[in-house]
Amino acid sequence: MALLQNSHPTGTASEAGHYQDTIDHLDHAISTNNSLLCVGLDPDLKKIPPVFLKDELPLFRFNREIIDATAAEVCAFKPQVAYYSACGREAELELTIEYIRSTYPHILIILDAKRGDIGSTADMYAREAFVRYRVDALTVNPYMGFDTIEPYQEWPGKGVIILCKTSNPGSGFLQDLHVDGEPIFERVARQAAALWQNNRNIMLVVGATYPEQLKKVREIAGEMTFLVPGVGHQGADVEQVVKHGLNSNKGGLIINSSRGVIYAETGEDFQQAAAAEAKRIKEEINRYRQTQQKI
Repeated sequence: MALLQNSHPTGTASEAGHYQDTIDHLDHAISTNNSLLCVGLDPDLKKIPPVFLKDELPLFRFNREIIDATAAEVCAFKPQVAYYSACGREAELELTIEYIRSTYPHILIILDAKRGDIGSTADMYAREAFVRYRVDALTVNPYMGFDTIEPYQEWPGKGVIILCKTSNPGSGFLQDLHVDGEPIFERVARQAAALWQNNRNIMLVVGATYPEQLKKVREIAGEMTFLVPGVGHQGADVEQVVKHGLNSNKGGLIINSSRGVIYAETGEDFQQAAAAEAKRIKEEINRYRQTQQKI
């Protein structure tokens, strides 16, 4: 099967939908589906239903079923690049992204790659994300300094999502270390907030598993949008995420669930189970959003 990435090498889903930028695209997706939910597309050949293993494009075929099942419940899809590159199936990632762009152009596409390197290499990572894969936003790692974030900002309208306080249990090893009287994750949030003043497509990754830190980052970052992993399989409290994470417009969150949705069931009813779980999480988020609106 021919690859699809070269048909419009500078095109993006945002451009296809005539959105001003990634945040405009996201706002449209949130409004259209009344949803802050993002579904992570992290297919594992050891976990997807066996029926797909007979196909020459097993990851793409599985993804397509999950996308169709959940598209009405989400504002974004987030493929994790390692699940494709580790098994030499980047072409299926390209096909997945092209399918979302062509079938559900109102839904945001985030490439979860957590890239971080010096400027010339970062240029190539940006080109990989925004030209080869044609996604709307990319996760990046600020560990090498904020000068390594600059190459991604040179792509007008593209989302740059900076790791701040991640959801994994060991995140505090570095992120909670105090420097000049404040944790490193707060320093990252302040620097990102300064960038956001001139580029509203700057976003932060803030884990749902740390609601108090989420609250602090919201205080620092103001109206900025957060990508929030940790709901679903990692067991974070949705009510606390909504309570501490919403911005003044009762938005500003992209709440991700990956394994909890795509592997809600691995038998014949996997598609229906994924749809039901995505709808359940979306409705739970919205219930707490409504509660916050009344406060």
